[in-house]
Amino acid sequence: MNGNWTDGYVTDIGYTHGYYPQLNPARLQLAFAAAGLDSPLVRTACELGFGQGLSINIHAAASPVTWYGNDFNAAQAAHAQTLAQAARNGAQLEQASFAGFCTRDDLPQFDFIAMHGIWSWVSADNRALIRDFVERRLKLGGVLYVSYNTQPGWAAFMPLRDLLLRHVDMPSNAGKGSAERIDAALDFAERMFAADPVYARANPFMQERIAILKKQSRHYLAHEYFNRDWHVESFADMAAIWSGAGLEFACSADFRDHLDMANLTPAQREFCDAVDDRHLRQSVRDFMVNQQFRRDYWVRGAQALDASSHQALLAQQRVTLLTIPDQIPMTLKTVSSEITLNQHIYGPVIAVLADGLPHSLGEIAGIVGSRNLGLQQVLDTVMMLIGNGHAAPVQADSDILHGRDGSAALNRHLIAQAVHGYADGDIEHLASPVTGGGVPADRIQQLFMLAVLEGQETPDAIVGFVWRHISAGGKKIVRDGVRLEDEQANIDELSLQAQRFFVERLPLLQALQVI
Repeated sequence: MNGNWTDGYVTDIGYTHGYYPQLNPARLQLAFAAAGLDSPLVRTACELGFGQGLSINIHAAASPVTWYGNDFNAAQAAHAQTLAQAARNGAQLEQASFAGFCTRDDLPQFDFIAMHGIWSWVSADNRALIRDFVERRLKLGGVLYVSYNTQPGWAAFMPLRDLLLRHVDMPSNAGKGSAERIDAALDFAERMFAADPVYARANPFMQERIAILKKQSRHYLAHEYFNRDWHVESFADMAAIWSGAGLEFACSADFRDHLDMANLTPAQREFCDAVDDRHLRQSVRDFMVNQQFRRDYWVRGAQALDASSHQALLAQQRVTLLTIPDQIPMTLKTVSSEITLNQHIYGPVIAVLADGLPHSLGEIAGIVGSRNLGLQQVLDTVMMLIGNGHAAPVQADSDILHGRDGSAALNRHLIAQAVHGYADGDIEHLASPVTGGGVPADRIQQLFMLAVLEGQETPDAIVGFVWRHISAGGKKIVRDGVRLEDEQANIDELSLQAQRFFVERLPLLQALQVI
């Protein structure tokens, strides 16, 4: 945004502390196995543009993988380095541009290179640097993960985004911060829609989209929509780029994308299946679901599994729940819509996983076989649960053991930081050595854990401890979308949340070795 841009990036406002599970290499084996492919053992990995560094530090702390990465923003890189030091996870995190990092000659060859929220938001020069880096640094058999805005889902919004950007860049905005400029641009768009432009009639969802944007964090919006560079790329264009670097498309990193029965109608499946060209089929599928954002794995040298190896590898895959069973909704999101779960299929599988322990797909299939459920139905069920964040693949036992100390150290640091919170959004994930990745735990839950770690023993003492820290920052509890203003109402709500946490959530976090 003019003076708030450095090399095309918004720098006067930090990015959110998001966690992105697709960056976790422990998910590779199940995703690849579901697609009939073998996957590499990942021991060296790189995240390009790690933002606040939460994901890379969780993955470095919770597994034996040695991580490298860069971020251009000095404040974000410093925060990431602080997390790495707290976790003692060995991550090599550098404050550097892509030009500075990707041209280094002292980096290792990588089993896994990942970038989330980068490719669609960087310049052509930086894209060329990244492509060259991947071509030179990704091992044979190695995997690239990349997420990107795609057609046709973004087609209607592109001109509106361009209008918003032109508004924030007006000379009259000189000297204003990004958040103030964004507020003004959204208000401008809202007034424009009130004048009933024909564009709004042709694209009726766009007015609602502005209303949605107005409710979102300005830290998120600044980096998502208002960087100088913003690209929307078709799958075919991406395939041309990465095939030129010696890679081929492996599969989607969004586990829900593997389930055509849930995402496509019978007529849509029939049409897609009749398309012989693999890349064209992906493009056609994007039209079927109006795909807006893709999360793809690309591999250097795909290794297809024969039928027997495929079934054996699938049966070996272990999964565990991240959500208490009775809190898993019976309506889950697919890529393009929602589905109501079939209780006759999902119920028995969730019941096996309800003990909070890892179970292999083969073991689950053996237990639910009496209900006429086979390995494929078990696989489809866990893929949908994982895709919606209610379950996760499980690491090898040796990797779990390796990740315990780093996870404990990082989690203790993050829980301690929950006392103060962050100006640009709370950290709401902790590390699990069981999954090698992040597990949801909001600030209040982290404060409950901190109260116990600091010796608060009775329910009243724990609730009082948490309320003191929340109220000290001027915060209040929100229940059913309503902010509770009365102190006693806040304490009563915290008491209810504490009871649920210690009875229901804490045992699951302990099973995941989060605490």
